[in-house]
Amino acid sequence: MSTLTNVAAGGRVAGRRRRTDGALLAPSVVLAGSAALLLVAVVLGVGVGAVSIAPWDTARILLGHAGLTVDVDPQQDAILWAIRLPRVVLGVLVGGALAVSGAALQGVFRNPLADPTIVGVASGASVGAVAAILFGFAGVIHGGLQGAAFCGGVVAVLVVYGLARHEGRTETVTLVLVGVAVTAIAGALVGLMIASADDEQLRDIVFWSLGSLGGATWPLVLATAPFVVIGVVAALTQTRALDLLALGEREAAHLGIEVERVRLLLVVALALATSAAVAAAGIVAFVGLIVPHLVRLVAGPSHRIVLPASLLAGGAVVALADLVARTVAAPVELPLGVVTALAGGPLFLWLVLRTRHAHGGWA
Repeated sequence: MSTLTNVAAGGRVAGRRRRTDGALLAPSVVLAGSAALLLVAVVLGVGVGAVSIAPWDTARILLGHAGLTVDVDPQQDAILWAIRLPRVVLGVLVGGALAVSGAALQGVFRNPLADPTIVGVASGASVGAVAAILFGFAGVIHGGLQGAAFCGGVVAVLVVYGLARHEGRTETVTLVLVGVAVTAIAGALVGLMIASADDEQLRDIVFWSLGSLGGATWPLVLATAPFVVIGVVAALTQTRALDLLALGEREAAHLGIEVERVRLLLVVALALATSAAVAAAGIVAFVGLIVPHLVRLVAGPSHRIVLPASLLAGGAVVALADLVARTVAAPVELPLGVVTALAGGPLFLWLVLRTRHAHGGWA
């Protein structure tokens, strides 16, 4: 019973358990490092490009838009405020949403391979986006592509949760299996629509599915932000519940956690955040899977630290990946999802081999 008491105590024992949990750094160091990485990513994201903008010029431009009278270069002002800053802010929102969703869902499902795609969000969003492109209202209605993708992601999650629910409760295994089935069905629908698309539509579909922040605007940022905030706040309010769920659903219930309520709250809230992120940027691979694992590697398993650190680190990762995507082969822009997959795939392989070596195998 002492172990359960220690887990329930959460923050009071975090410092004493840090070494036994495998944490490499103190929580304050992890959070400060994640914040510093995010700051560096934002400064580089708004400053680096065909037209370089120094950090002090960035500060002057921001002060000018805050209402102060300062002298700024009109060209730099236009590039930073209308193009780069909304792109960087959207990248931070997308990365933070995906990383927090991945970290929280890994706790909900007690599965290290869980990420936002496990409940059908990405596949449902793909159906909506491809349908919008194929039937023509993506270019006719302002925000039609993003709106269709968002609705597709939300509908997919509601279908998954509705089918998995039985007699007032859901089982984790059933939820995951239903998510796999719905993802397969959605993939088949996307395949059917692609088969009937013309060349121009195929290019649009491929461009969206590989991920990009090229369409970032302030209206899109403002439309995405509320859903990301909903998901992040919901996750941050359930850190203790997520820590106790690591013991098992029955044990968590004995310690006062309403498991079904927590699962429903997190799945729905994180589905909204992930749907908004996917709708805004397309499929950005590996962020929701890799970032939480890297954070746990240095911070330990406590969700009180893992979730905010994942929020900061995820935003930084996507902002930096977008910087690479638009500069490494300039003037050609690489797909954002390709960059994150090229970086995330080897990292994931390293994590797998490291874990196998540390535990002497999987048996």
